Amino acid sequence: MPDELLTLEELTSRTGVSVRTVRFWTSRGLLPSPIKQGRSGYYSPEHVARLELVRELQAHGLTLAAIERYVDGMPEDLSADEVALQSSMLAPWQSEQPVAMTRAELDRRADRVLSDSDLGTLASLRVVRVTGEDRYDVSPSQLSVGLGLLDVGFPPEAAEAAAEVYLAHGRQIAHELYDVFRRLAWPAYQQSGATPETIQAVVERLKPLSVASLVAAYEQGMDETKRENISHRSRPARGADSA
Repeated sequence: MPDELLTLEELTSRTGVSVRTVRFWTSRGLLPSPIKQGRSGYYSPEHVARLELVRELQAHGLTLAAIERYVDGMPEDLSADEVALQSSMLAPWQSEQPVAMTRAELDRRADRVLSDSDLGTLASLRVVRVTGEDRYDVSPSQLSVGLGLLDVGFPPEAAEAAAEVYLAHGRQIAHELYDVFRRLAWPAYQQSGATPETIQAVVERLKPLSVASLVAAYEQGMDETKRENISHRSRPARGADSA
């Protein structure tokens, strides 16, 4: 048996995923079937990479059905390194980890009783994410910002519309950044024999720079928009000179 192949027990020990979960994900097509050698099944680095990808997608709150659609859209000939690259690009782009809270714990942290409408606005702003019945993932550093918007009566429909803008443009940016990395950076690292761990380290170092660049681009865009609005308002109305 090649050294890189793992038994089911070795796979679960390495990844921390239970035997039952591995078999269930395989039955749903989220993982390829094990490689048969005689009467035994073995798992390759591609299996490990796909398993990590599924876990990363779950961490983003995707349902199994959504993960199935994501996996179905991936090329079948992706190498383990390429799958690992997708996982690295999907990993959270912030160091802060959400804190799991009940409704009562969230109310105590907010120092107020939050209404269902309040929670809806906070969820639209991505400050709070519902994870189950009376269970929430909360961004501690953003909670005060979200509460401040509630205090000034930020309309829930505006929060929802803003969230849609962030999501739509965020997806586009994510796809384009992934394509840039895959086309321009990935081949160089492949030629140098870089390990998946090295690739992940590179992506992690790029994240803060990318976030800072996005913020700077947003500020520049807002300044340009403000100048355009001022210029538009300062123009004389058509026909005003001849009045």
